[in-house]
Amino acid sequence: MGPLLSLGAGLLLLLLWARYKGLGYVLVHHRWVFVCLFLLPLSVLFDIYYQLRAWAVQRMHSAPRLHHQRVQQIQAQVQEWKKEGQKTYMCTGRPGWLTISLRVGKYKKILKNITINLMDILEVDTERQVVRVEPLVSMGQLTAHLNPMGWTIPVVPELDDLTVGGLIMGTGIESSSHIYGLFQHTCVAYELVLADGSHVRCTPEENSDLFYAVPWSYGTLGFLVAAEIKMIPAKNYVKLFYEPVRGLKAICKKFAEESENKENHFVEGLVYSLDEAVIMTGVLTNNADTRKVNKIGNFYKPWFFKHAENYLTTNTTGMEYIPARHYYHRHTRSIFWELQDIIPFGNNPFFRYLFGWMVPPKISLLKLTQGEGIRKLYEQHHVVQDMMIPMKSLEQCIEAFHSDIKVYPLWLCPFKLPNNPGMIHPKGNETELYVDVGAYGEPRTKHFEAMASTRQLEKFVRNVHGFQMLYADCYMTREEFWEMFDGSLYQKLRKELQCAHAFPEVYDKICKAARH
Repeated sequence: MGPLLSLGAGLLLLLLWARYKGLGYVLVHHRWVFVCLFLLPLSVLFDIYYQLRAWAVQRMHSAPRLHHQRVQQIQAQVQEWKKEGQKTYMCTGRPGWLTISLRVGKYKKILKNITINLMDILEVDTERQVVRVEPLVSMGQLTAHLNPMGWTIPVVPELDDLTVGGLIMGTGIESSSHIYGLFQHTCVAYELVLADGSHVRCTPEENSDLFYAVPWSYGTLGFLVAAEIKMIPAKNYVKLFYEPVRGLKAICKKFAEESENKENHFVEGLVYSLDEAVIMTGVLTNNADTRKVNKIGNFYKPWFFKHAENYLTTNTTGMEYIPARHYYHRHTRSIFWELQDIIPFGNNPFFRYLFGWMVPPKISLLKLTQGEGIRKLYEQHHVVQDMMIPMKSLEQCIEAFHSDIKVYPLWLCPFKLPNNPGMIHPKGNETELYVDVGAYGEPRTKHFEAMASTRQLEKFVRNVHGFQMLYADCYMTREEFWEMFDGSLYQKLRKELQCAHAFPEVYDKICKAARH
């Protein structure tokens, strides 16, 4: 009842102020008012709905039976598209504002939309240690289901609303990736509906070319309808160590050493300036000193990146036990540190205790309501980028980020990149240690210009044989894009599966012109 009352009061106040000032003025100049009064309560209602839906589906055990029917419906839509003469490309009918990417893809408005209503967990196979899921299952939904059963997945990408399909077709990473690789490397099978309407399953042994070509393909080889993901036994806590490090060379050296240490189950770095960082390492455990347990996921707790910064401010090391699921989603409440630009007082204890239970607002709702004015402001004055580069190039990369955009904190997350076929692999023949450098926030360089500055970073990343995550704005030309990524297997599959008239090329879905 509380959320409904808050929503009603918020709408009334918003309408009164909008009438006085104009809704456009409020959305551009007082975004936090709109977010706090309207989007936070609405986000709570969205969460309640999806949680109740997931609970009901699991109680009735209806997902496996309905899955077959839904796949048949997708096949029927593809067959109908063929009968209509294949007049335009196909894409999923999921609205662009529902995706985690902060940009809305305009291609959705001009392509044939295929309805994909696949958001359920299908099977937990404890003998094979595999969970089979539909593509719209979220990370929050998956961990909430598996953890009480004593299981988790090896790589749990951070934000609750990230979906399995997005993490496969785009990419997914977490602080355990130095052991397990990217999210795609924890998957053992995919099921797709192809351009001819057929339903196929692919694994490293069966239809292996398709299995390795699907990750990073962004829905341009077929419609993902199910995936099988490895499971590992869950533990109760993460024993987390914090260490402040100063000096860029020392930061990079320490981070590389901890990333190569397989005794660390988790490794993460938060870089607060060019020469200041906190390096965190964690191990899973079932035993904890109750005096040192920190339930960092509770709504009234400080945002995690601020909590970590305290160790830098006080120049002290630290250790604490964090409940495992709290750790997996430790940056969710503050959307890493993006929420401080939306609600500047969001980490204030007064706000957290009174309203923190509604945080964060849904990224999808932020996108839906941002309007053209805010979208242009974000484009020119905000950076959301993840660049994945070899660990040996980390020092150069941080210097390049500092020179071109100067956004802090920077998120450092190491990952193992095996030499598998597909769009991304190391330059040599051996598995190599890479690191994801994430920049989210307002650039502080005086010379920042969105297109020119991003192109500078893209050029650096290409030169060191790195990769740009596909959710972010891409300013590369087609030639530059295929210089960054290996398109040989992808293009081979595009030809074999007759995708040329069915799906746009991946570049045409992620380039700036398509994601405006």
